[in-house]
Amino acid sequence: MAGPDFEFWQQRFEQGSTPWDRGAANPQLQVWLREGSLSPCRILVPGCGNGHEVLALAAAGFDVTALDYAPAAVAGVRRRLGQAGLEATLIQADVRTWSPQARFDAIYEQTCLCALHPDDWSIYAARLRDWLAPHGRLYALFMQAPKPGAAEGLIQGPPYHCDIHGMRALFPASQWRWPAPPYPRVDHPSGAHEIGVVLPAEPRREPGSVDIVEVGRSFP
Repeated sequence: MAGPDFEFWQQRFEQGSTPWDRGAANPQLQVWLREGSLSPCRILVPGCGNGHEVLALAAAGFDVTALDYAPAAVAGVRRRLGQAGLEATLIQADVRTWSPQARFDAIYEQTCLCALHPDDWSIYAARLRDWLAPHGRLYALFMQAPKPGAAEGLIQGPPYHCDIHGMRALFPASQWRWPAPPYPRVDHPSGAHEIGVVLPAEPRREPGSVDIVEVGRSFP
């Protein structure tokens, strides 16, 4: 596969080498919770990492399912949940192939997309839509981390730069309802920043469905 492999991520969490980690839940998540944009529901956190957002959501009364590729990451979140007296469903799996037993009301996407090689983005975006229940929402923080090599066509990361134009193509308006910009900017300790966007899923069209349009009739 393109990009970092299983051993890369497992070693990072085993050694505690996670420079992207803030040490606390993302400030934009706190804003969404405080404003009521995101209220208790069944929510998925893919690529949960050290789980700061998992703990924040569990403490706020959400039914949280958290997913990560690295067993060491999952073990760390399980330990922190136990220490805090909180509960969440934790799963070690590959987001490109995992399927839940039931869909979610909301998905919190923060660092999973930018950790995946861009070759896998379309697969992941399709999974996100499949995982959401009708009228579900994607709470996304798109990492803005342009690299110098981009001018020569190089793909450098992680984190991979989630350019907003690319995100509009990856999450098309035919499937997601984009709010009007500007979007909240969240500075990251690494010097990069994230753009926070809430994307309600548009209704799915069932295979073979057609739109019936009644046109004017003439009567004898």
